[in-house]
Amino acid sequence: MRSPARVIGIAALLLAAVSSGVCAQAFFDVSAPSAILIAADTGQVLFEKDADRPFPPASLAKVMTLLVALEAVNAGEVSLDDPVRASARASSATGSVVYLSLGEVQPLRQLLKAVAIAGANDAAIAVAEYVAGSEAAFVERMNRRARELGMIGTVFANSHGLPPGPGEREAVTTARDMAVAARALISAHPEVLEWTKVRVEPFRQSPPFNLYNTNELVGRYEGLDGLRAGYLEASGWLLIATAQRGETRLISVVMGARDQAERQSATVTLLDYGFQRFVPVTLAAEGVGELQIRTGQPERVPVRLGEPLRLLVPRGETRDVTAEIVVREGLSLPVEAGAPVGEYVVSIGGREALRVPVYTEHEVRRAGFFVRLWRQVRDWAASLLDRAS
Repeated sequence: MRSPARVIGIAALLLAAVSSGVCAQAFFDVSAPSAILIAADTGQVLFEKDADRPFPPASLAKVMTLLVALEAVNAGEVSLDDPVRASARASSATGSVVYLSLGEVQPLRQLLKAVAIAGANDAAIAVAEYVAGSEAAFVERMNRRARELGMIGTVFANSHGLPPGPGEREAVTTARDMAVAARALISAHPEVLEWTKVRVEPFRQSPPFNLYNTNELVGRYEGLDGLRAGYLEASGWLLIATAQRGETRLISVVMGARDQAERQSATVTLLDYGFQRFVPVTLAAEGVGELQIRTGQPERVPVRLGEPLRLLVPRGETRDVTAEIVVREGLSLPVEAGAPVGEYVVSIGGREALRVPVYTEHEVRRAGFFVRLWRQVRDWAASLLDRAS
């Protein structure tokens, strides 16, 4: 069920002078075959180009490895100070590695830094085996978490992103899904950016080995402090980047670039577009209006956002913008005060730009049978009058 579209208070005055990133991108493009640019705080899409095209994830898979491992830390399953012993499987990894020897012990924190900074495959396997007991069990967690985040175009085969081995399924992802994973990681675990912004850091003293950041834009692009680069012959050159300037943090994903130079150029072009073309505008504070729940008692309830809502607005453009509060699909009554009951949907130029949950200020019970019947008759009569007029 949908309540009538309503433009909400001060938000309407602010929104009346904005236009959507989708409309603003008509003249803009990047050379990479697949790309996306989003606002980190809301997930608002500022630009996309074939963003659902599938690619093997390569080292971008490690974004999910970091997310799952850090969630295990937060849940108390493991600690960053835990000693982790490298298995034969981890020590035999190829590609980008920190040359873990069989039985070598490193703190979990140090292994996660090796994954975040240098994309170390052996460190990723050691982390996966320690957190979940086996890499296969860890990959199950990765795929479950991806489904929870709505990453419908993604399947992970391992913790590191190298081509699958015998008996492993093929891995696949998309630029859109990788933007979702990156946003989840830095939103819940912003401390990871303290690792990904490092260009060079010692990993061990004996034998000496340094971690070198594989993201070539770290230290070379203003505000950029992450996130993960990758390459496979089957996927081309890939890069998830995030940068912050002032109040605005952006996340870009480039996939399928021809070479390192193109992925770097496309990323810079995307981020420049976001920072130069858009400015942040606060749409609404916490209270946003009323939501009509036709089977609820009361029928109209005040609702609020979880936090103030901002939209990135193209500079100097104007479009008609509406904000609508809609009932959450499949809402079951009763609900307690503070429960999610609907969504605040912002549309710009007739196209949806943002959709965020709204929460009821009061308890909502299920209305009695005769009350619900009366409302059905009332709404039916109102629809007849509308058609007659």
